Amino acid sequence: MHYNHCPLSFRTIDATYYKKANLLFYEQNNITAFKKIFIDQFEFAVRTYF
Repeated sequence: MHYNHCPLSFRTIDATYYKKANLLFYEQNNITAFKKIFIDQFEFAVRTYF
């Protein structure tokens, strides 16, 4: 909420999905899964905190 930014929380992420996203990025330099995680969590934060 500092500088009017929305807080980002990773509370609702399945640990296995997060680990797979890490692995995909590490092995294939592909950020698609991380992008989806970020967007989903940002939408969650907006719904939850605002």
